[in-house]
Amino acid sequence: MKYMIASDIHGSKYYCDLLAKRFYEEGAGKLILLGDLLYHGARNPLPRDYSTLGCAEILNGLKEHILCIKGNCDSQVDTLVLEFPVEADFALLPVENRTVVFAHGHLLPAVLKKNDVLVNGHFHVPAFEERENYTYVNCGSVSIPKDGSLHSYLVLEGKELTWKNVENGEVFRRETL
Repeated sequence: MKYMIASDIHGSKYYCDLLAKRFYEEGAGKLILLGDLLYHGARNPLPRDYSTLGCAEILNGLKEHILCIKGNCDSQVDTLVLEFPVEADFALLPVENRTVVFAHGHLLPAVLKKNDVLVNGHFHVPAFEERENYTYVNCGSVSIPKDGSLHSYLVLEGKELTWKNVENGEVFRRETL
């Protein structure tokens, strides 16, 4: 199955709409959201076309396809406008002989084991690093990229990871698990 992975929309209706467009273009089976969906966060500037209800409407239109992880900016009140679960701290996906652990990134999941792949957002910078006991992957941020990175999302298909620019769908990085 093809998975599209995104994080840190932070209430940007503009970028959320582009993300939905890219999801349909990708033909992915699931959209895995790694948190920070609606609220921009106290340390972040307001993103382009900030509209929490506008984002909720777009995401609710994709609810059958979404697997969502809770981010540090997601609150219980978000569940009042979102029509899919937002409370999971992590999710696990077997990929061949490895386990991919999806989390937001502000907490290291206790389930992470040697040889696992940790995929998160939170830091708003795309990354792929071999660490001492696991592989670290960051999908970047849909609406508030940092350190000069692009507005991005990640595609996981088989063992292939592909980072793309949410604004135009162009590939800017590829890695293999």
